[in-house]
Amino acid sequence: MNSMMFKIMEYMYLFVGSFLVAASFNLFLNPNEIVSGGVSGISTITESLLGWEPAIVQWALNIPLFIAGLWLLGGRFGVKTAVGSVILPLFVLLTSEWTPPTHNLLLATIYGGIGVGAGLGIVFRGRGSTGGLDTAAQIIHKYSGISLGLCVAMLDGLVMLTAGIVFSPEKALYALIGLFVTSKTIDIVQVGLSTSKMAFIISEKQQQIREAVLHDLDRGLTRLTAYGGFTGASREVLMVVVGQTEVTKLKALVRDVDPGAFIILSDATEVLGEGFKSGA
Repeated sequence: MNSMMFKIMEYMYLFVGSFLVAASFNLFLNPNEIVSGGVSGISTITESLLGWEPAIVQWALNIPLFIAGLWLLGGRFGVKTAVGSVILPLFVLLTSEWTPPTHNLLLATIYGGIGVGAGLGIVFRGRGSTGGLDTAAQIIHKYSGISLGLCVAMLDGLVMLTAGIVFSPEKALYALIGLFVTSKTIDIVQVGLSTSKMAFIISEKQQQIREAVLHDLDRGLTRLTAYGGFTGASREVLMVVVGQTEVTKLKALVRDVDPGAFIILSDATEVLGEGFKSGA
């Protein structure tokens, strides 16, 4: 894929993801007064209190925040951030008349969280951004020294606390569920549903285990040099990445060769390369 086509695909991700976020906002979250933080959450609060159109509020906050970020933080804010800051409120405006399919708070929270998470995940896959309070968090982080994660949590927490006061504590609790669902959905869109396993194998019979993994399991492996914490003696550790369905076979192969082998298994959420998925 040439660079021009790659750029086009990135902007397609930005537009599709932003549309999905806007649709989820208008179909599930905003009509049910579920505030999950950020500029969109502020726009839900101001609509309830002052009757202001959410899209206008989002533009009024996103654009100045982008300009402030460009001025205070420098060149890390590219064209796609500017486009995202404008296009998301536009889609919010265009979908504002859509009829909500449910007023059940739990259903709206779950489906709204999934939709927003999927949309943001698509935007991030295109290396884009929708701006908003993340920009404010980066500014606070730079000039206060507070960690970026804490800055984001504080700003989102402040918005949700305000929602709890304006609407009800119960709706603020629903918003927390929505925020959790959104974050998990972003992870799924970013890395997929499949989870591989990474195994570290320590054994006195390294050669036999290597042959079993290479020939019987048909998987590659990596030899790492390690040192015993007590003896200080050097020894090899084998690192093998396998699919979820191959874990039992790997353990059986190692156990057959060396019943006393030490095996550490951990999740490898995304594995790119030969034998797994491509890096696209």
